[in-house]
Amino acid sequence: MTTPNTSSGASRPASPALSSVQHAAQRQRPRMAIPVPRGRFAWITGVISSVWLAANTLFWCLLLFPVSLLKLALPFAAVRRLIDPILNSIATAWVACNSSWFVRIQPQAWDIQGNKDLRYADWYLVNCNHQSWVDIFVLQYSLNRRIPLLKFFLKQQLIYVPVIGLAWWALDFPFMKRHGKAALRKNPDLGRQDQEAARRACAKFSLVPTSVMLFAEGTRFSQAKRAAQNSPYRHLLKPKAGGLAVSLNAMGAQFRSMIDVTIAYPDGAPSFWDFACGRAGQVLVRMRQLPVPPAFCEADYSRDKAFRTTFHQWLGQQWQAKDEEIEALVARPGAPGAGASDGGAPAAGSPAAGSPAAGSPAAGSPAVTNPPVN
Repeated sequence: MTTPNTSSGASRPASPALSSVQHAAQRQRPRMAIPVPRGRFAWITGVISSVWLAANTLFWCLLLFPVSLLKLALPFAAVRRLIDPILNSIATAWVACNSSWFVRIQPQAWDIQGNKDLRYADWYLVNCNHQSWVDIFVLQYSLNRRIPLLKFFLKQQLIYVPVIGLAWWALDFPFMKRHGKAALRKNPDLGRQDQEAARRACAKFSLVPTSVMLFAEGTRFSQAKRAAQNSPYRHLLKPKAGGLAVSLNAMGAQFRSMIDVTIAYPDGAPSFWDFACGRAGQVLVRMRQLPVPPAFCEADYSRDKAFRTTFHQWLGQQWQAKDEEIEALVARPGAPGAGASDGGAPAAGSPAAGSPAAGSPAAGSPAVTNPPVN
């Protein structure tokens, strides 16, 4: 049985009723803070957090690796359809255990909007700004058990991280080489290699419900990088379109929607050590679901110059809206535009409002901005 994907006009497998996993997410209780050492003794909390993270990772990987060996020994689609949900469930529990500690040691509750009306048994494309390693924990906490496990595009070097690199490989996280502009100018085939790797990953993701997670900036934001890029945005680097376009082309008809996520830290982007010590400060998260324009599922980004221009304009328009959203959140985190905690109504016309901004292809008319995009 299939149901129409209203965003793309194509058909995709019907989603079953809400799973027990998503029911658990919807029944989540209010956050209960854990009393931990603070102030000059916050380093003790950081050590405890690091030990917790390492022990939790080792425990769940001991369950993950034996199951992944079955998939390696029997590399057939039918086997993947049976094994991948088990692996994803193990990883989902791993994420939940991480969140149960790290979120509760923060003195302030996180302000999250827009993570309602999602389905665990569906496919999603998630795009977010990137400022800190903490972003990953924020995304996982905000979306865990609401949508399928987030699968990140990772730098090739991260596969060599002890234990966790192997876990990412077992979970089919795609590893990308991400060549520099100079190398790409010298050998354009290098860029096509990454695009092909992304297509292979998307072919695996199409077998079971998956959330494909992208940081379109490709690296963490800093003012130094912003200046080096001459970025037209106040809080963002220029977005890179390739991974997003390839994902949409390979799986667009399956995606229920694209989830556009904006993360803001009014007190400054925390380091992982700040986070581990319970010093993350204010964390504001805004999400909106965007329809996937049908043309994005069919066009060839690498060969169609006109489509590349249109896609860059669309992404640039989304990025401009995101930059304005971050400015509003950082400048006035307590104002009505910042909204109520976890589910309050966003301001009309803001990116969190859930409808595509005027002028974007998703709204049915050409976009109006076109910042340089890779």
